[in-house]
Amino acid sequence: MTPAGPTRTPPRGRRPATTRPRPRPEAGELRARRAPAPQARRPRPRPPVALGTRPGRPRRRLGVALVGLLVCFGAIVVRLVDVQAVGGEEYSQFGASQRFQRVALPADRGSIFDRNGNDLAVSLPHKTIWADPRLVEDPAAVASALAGPLALDAEAVADLTRRLGSPDLHFTYIARQVDDEVADAVAALELPGVYFLDEARRLNPNGDLARSILGQVGVDNVGLSGLELQFEELLTGDPGELIVEKDPDGRTIPGGQKELEPAHRGDDLVLSIDRSMQHETERVLADAIARHRAKGGTVIVSDPATGEILALANLRRDPETGEVVAAANNAALTEVYEPGSVNKLITIAGALEEGLVTPSTRFDVPDSLQVSDHRFSDSHPHPPASWSVSEILTQSSNVGTIKIAQMLGKERLDRYIRAFGLGSKTALGFPNESAGLLLDPKDWSGTSIGSIPIGHGISVTAVQMLMAYNTIANDGVYVPPRLVMETVDTDGSARPLETDTPHRVVSQETARQLQQMLADVVTEGTGTQASVPGYRAAGKTGTARKPQPNGGYERADGSYAYIATFAGFVPADDPQLSIIVVIDEPQGDIYGGSVAAPVFSDLAGYGLRLFRIAPALEDTTGRAAATDGGAEAASSERVRATPATTSTTVPRASTGSGARTGTG
Repeated sequence: MTPAGPTRTPPRGRRPATTRPRPRPEAGELRARRAPAPQARRPRPRPPVALGTRPGRPRRRLGVALVGLLVCFGAIVVRLVDVQAVGGEEYSQFGASQRFQRVALPADRGSIFDRNGNDLAVSLPHKTIWADPRLVEDPAAVASALAGPLALDAEAVADLTRRLGSPDLHFTYIARQVDDEVADAVAALELPGVYFLDEARRLNPNGDLARSILGQVGVDNVGLSGLELQFEELLTGDPGELIVEKDPDGRTIPGGQKELEPAHRGDDLVLSIDRSMQHETERVLADAIARHRAKGGTVIVSDPATGEILALANLRRDPETGEVVAAANNAALTEVYEPGSVNKLITIAGALEEGLVTPSTRFDVPDSLQVSDHRFSDSHPHPPASWSVSEILTQSSNVGTIKIAQMLGKERLDRYIRAFGLGSKTALGFPNESAGLLLDPKDWSGTSIGSIPIGHGISVTAVQMLMAYNTIANDGVYVPPRLVMETVDTDGSARPLETDTPHRVVSQETARQLQQMLADVVTEGTGTQASVPGYRAAGKTGTARKPQPNGGYERADGSYAYIATFAGFVPADDPQLSIIVVIDEPQGDIYGGSVAAPVFSDLAGYGLRLFRIAPALEDTTGRAAATDGGAEAASSERVRATPATTSTTVPRASTGSGARTGTG
């Protein structure tokens, strides 16, 4: 039976398939058919190429890569050449700087001695306490523990706590150059991270003796003032160096490289100062300042023949406690003042040297004199008198001195003032030394010829004025002052310090005439309280108003401040000691003859005994009588029978034509 529905006709050209029975496969063949046949690896499809692009060129890319490699290799070669050849030394040093540590070895500071080898300033080792904050576990506890031995207040403890807790610090000072007792107390605490090192501390075995001369040294052993500053380079010496090799942890490598360059100690200074004379000078000056309730004072003792300064004292009275203490400032060289009547020496020396007067030349001397728009007067009223030049100096007459100066003229007077050393710094070279204040003659006012001859209108240092008196004591030859005699190196070799060459200012005849006249000032003039038992002294008093900062001499309350001075030498006929005494603002008694002259007497007597200076053979007659006719005239004209009244630059009350001024 034929099934219903359409029948499918095979396509043309194909034979219709016939159904044949398949043969049964064998067992092995059956297993082979069951195992999957390996499939052929299909090629990875290439990414589609965008329209308009060209396929890559591998050879070109390889070339570019090769060029890049060559450039990198060339750069490496150049760098190696730079490191190994061109900059090899630099990098070697850099490596050594990381491996080697340089430790500075400070040199010992030289000592300062007096003329006899006594210590004035020395350096001794002391302990300095420091810490490494990285090793301090509890900063607050360590700071509190140190507060007791170091006597730290709350603010100091807080600051120390802050520093010990700073992670950026590897080193910090805790206390420098402490005493041994303090160092031992801190060491007993055994605080982690706290260590010690040795540092030199400057000490003055004699306390504040000669403080203003020696100066000060800072905590870093560097001179800050005085001779310590002036001779810093010589005293410091040459520091040494220790080089040690360390590992990356900072530990010294055993057997590593080590180099030592030892430090060389600084030179010592030998001063002209005599310690005993210095001590007595400060003691006597302190008594005078306290007795007269003065603001302060200065005294200098020297050898006029050599210019050597044997003692130099600067003292000040504490305005709060009233205690007299050593001044840090060397006022004898750094501060100026108007000298007053002690300057009359130069005025009269110039007139004698120019042949304008002799010691016996007489002048009519009224008690006042009009000069330009100012009236000058002597300190005490007196009727018109006929006084010789010697008597004018003995009486310390302002009017008589001005008349002599008018004969000399301002040009010659200025020349002699400068020849005696005023207006120029001395050869000492002391730090901050003043040259004084002098006007050029062309700048003088109409009254300058009246004020400058009697010590006003100019400013000088105490050392300058003493050197002027030394010139007369040294027979007219200016000898530069000396404070440091020599330096001594570590080998013990002494090297004297060079100084300026002495020069003649006035003739021996003029100088000896003035020596005689100055001796008369002490024996019968305004300086009788400067006399020294058994010796014949010579000198001159001076009392001057003190200029005020706002100009003029009068204070706001209408009062005046004064400076009392005495300058002289002993023995008068063979000068071997010279002394200047300057008392600043004495209260009550203000005159140089009664305030400063007694200090001269005390110190001259002590110095004559200390240095074993015998009286001159003819102390009673004076050396001037044996020199020449002019000196004989000076001796014959000494006719005063009673001491002159102490005079001063203090103006008397206005009487008649003007205020009276005078110096004494």
